[in-house]
Amino acid sequence: MFKREIFDQVSDMETQIGQLYEQLGDLKGKLSDLLEEKHRLEMENHYLRSRLEQMGDPPDDTKQPSETKDIPGEGYDNLARLYEEGFHICNVHFGTPRREEDCLFCLEFLNKAK
Repeated sequence: MFKREIFDQVSDMETQIGQLYEQLGDLKGKLSDLLEEKHRLEMENHYLRSRLEQMGDPPDDTKQPSETKDIPGEGYDNLARLYEEGFHICNVHFGTPRREEDCLFCLEFLNKAK
């Protein structure tokens, strides 16, 4: 009887671990989606700001001078374009094609580059 109880406990733990693994996978997917959306919104914001500057709108008085120094340059735009074209830009897999999924290393690199 004792051995059966231990086996049942191990089976229950195995089931719980499987469920936790599925939950972890779901969270990873949601995190990837959030990072991708954040990056997309940052890029959109960057392009909208440059569009406003091209239109000749005067800068806001609320803007601090240090914010203008943080605008990414041409290199950042090239890396973002390469990533959007489906290539890795992270140091782990640089230049290799992505397989229709986001790379957290690349997204983090894009966020740090800003």
